[in-house]
Amino acid sequence: MGSRAFSCAEHRAAPFKKKKSQRKTKQKKKSDFNHFTASFDLLLLFFLLSRCLHFLLLCFQVQMFVAEENVDFRIHVENQTRARDDVSRKQLRLYQLYSRTSGKHIQVLGRRISAKGEDGDKYAQLLVETDTFGSQVRIKGKETDFYLCMNRKGKLVGKPDGTSKECVFIEKVLENNYTALMSAKYSGWYVGFTKKGRPRKGPKTRENQQDVHFMKRYPKGQVEIQKPFKYTTVTKRTKRIRPTNPS
Repeated sequence: MGSRAFSCAEHRAAPFKKKKSQRKTKQKKKSDFNHFTASFDLLLLFFLLSRCLHFLLLCFQVQMFVAEENVDFRIHVENQTRARDDVSRKQLRLYQLYSRTSGKHIQVLGRRISAKGEDGDKYAQLLVETDTFGSQVRIKGKETDFYLCMNRKGKLVGKPDGTSKECVFIEKVLENNYTALMSAKYSGWYVGFTKKGRPRKGPKTRENQQDVHFMKRYPKGQVEIQKPFKYTTVTKRTKRIRPTNPS
């Protein structure tokens, strides 16, 4: 009797065990699928990150290459600008330099320099030797034969010999159409004057200051020599009439 009851109970519990095992199998399959999905998502994320890093590295390399090209070109231009051109033909011009701050013209008074010259003043007439390339100039007073120079303290002085690099200036044309003269030997130091026409020391000057802005002016009675513009006249082409053969 007892064995029969045990077998009946076991028979009744069999379906529950079967369902439980099926449930475990489903859960295991679901867990395996979730694990596979998570692994796939992780691999996909890793792949996308690697591609993004590769793209960023490529962009960085391109920018570095472009920046290096620009730096090299700027260095080349700067070096060529500072280098003296002893091969090309020199240009010698005569004009005055009008100071924006003093309202007068630069004067080379022997060893003394000022910006108090009136228009047409003989000490304000400057002979400017210009290189064909580089915009480097040497400025000499026509009356005194002294050169405009800047010494190591940044002071503007006149010297009878202009072969020193202290007497060479780099001519810069600014956006406001004024001209600035930077020392070729002491980079960043400019020719400048106060409102009273007194020279400013080079270390106290900046390119954007009005004290270093000048305008070229020709002396009174002197007209800039310009070659006339050559052109060829063109007449309207007439229609050609072909002769008719007599019949």
